[in-house]
Parts: sequence; C-alpha cells; structure tokens
Amino acid sequence: MKLERQKAIELLKQYVKNEKMIIHSLESEAVMRALARRLGRDEEKWGLTGLLHDIDVEITDADPKVHALKAEMLLEDYDLDGDMLDAIRMHNEEATGLARTTEFQHALAAGETITGLIHATALVYPDRKIEPVKVKSISKRMKEKAFAASVRRENIMECEKIGLTLDEFIEISLDAMKGIAHQIGL
Repeated sequence: MKLERQKAIELLKQYVKNEKMIIHSLESEAVMRALARRLGRDEEKWGLTGLLHDIDVEITDADPKVHALKAEMLLEDYDLDGDMLDAIRMHNEEATGLARTTEFQHALAAGETITGLIHATALVYPDRKIEPVKVKSISKRMKEKAFAASVRRENIMECEKIGLTLDEFIEISLDAMKGIAHQIGL
C-alpha cells in the first residue's frame, strides 16, 4: 500500500510534536510540490518527501551526525520509493559524508531551506503575514547573513543545480507558501 498524504501527516505527528516543525514540514511539502510541477516531476512523491524529510528531528535532537539517517530507518517500512528515502537522507549531507548529486536531492535541500528564510521575512512585516512579501524582499534577505543566520544560503543556491535562477526559485517557493498561508499561520 502506498503511503497516502493523510497517513504521512499522522506519521509525522507521531514523531514530531513541535508545532513549528510541523509548519516547516507543511511549508517544505508545498515548495516541493510546486517544484515538481515546474520541473515536470511527480508532485505527490516530491510533496511527501518534503513533508516527511524531518520526521526524525526530535528523536535525533537535530544532531547533524545522525539526523536524516534515523528518518530513513523510520520510513523504510512504508512503501516509499528508494529515491524518496535517498533525498531525505541526503538533505543532511553531514550525516552521510557524501555530496548531493541528483535533482531530487538538490531540490529537497534547497526547497526545505528556503522555507526558513521566507517564513522569517514574513514575520518582520508589520502584519506578520506572507501575502505582502515580494521576491525582491527575499532576495535582499539572502544577502543579509545576519538575518535568519541559521538558514544555509549555500543550500538555497542549489536551486541553480535544478535549472532555476535564484529569483525563479524564490518566486515558486514564495507562491507555494502563500498558497498554504492559512495552514502555517502566516
């Protein structure tokens, strides 16, 4: 039986209790679905991968030496394609000691990372909403290393490895997150 989205959400919530991490997972899912549409890939597969990529974050206490490896173990009993598990494992290169090489790996690393920058940008707007946020604002924040300092800009720049300019990538991601603003409190 293929893992359906509702079951994936239940599974995620079984392991992740922090509401901010649930929101990050929903944002990552939306961005990955949008990227799949843009690139002509399997939207369901890419979306579920974005949704589940941090399923082990609380179990591993986000330890970069094991985060994502445990996720792969948690998910291997579900009917997920091998490339989904691979992308989840590889979104944290530090745990594997390997460099990302596939489009799917680069898309997940860039897609899940941009969510933090977009979310942080929305929160500095007076109404703390995502609707007025523009691509230009995100591009500007990309250059401000002190803003959302934990967001790895080099991961976001992997968008170029999937054939998108930074501005195209930001626009796709921002629009995806605006589409779920009600679900993520923005």
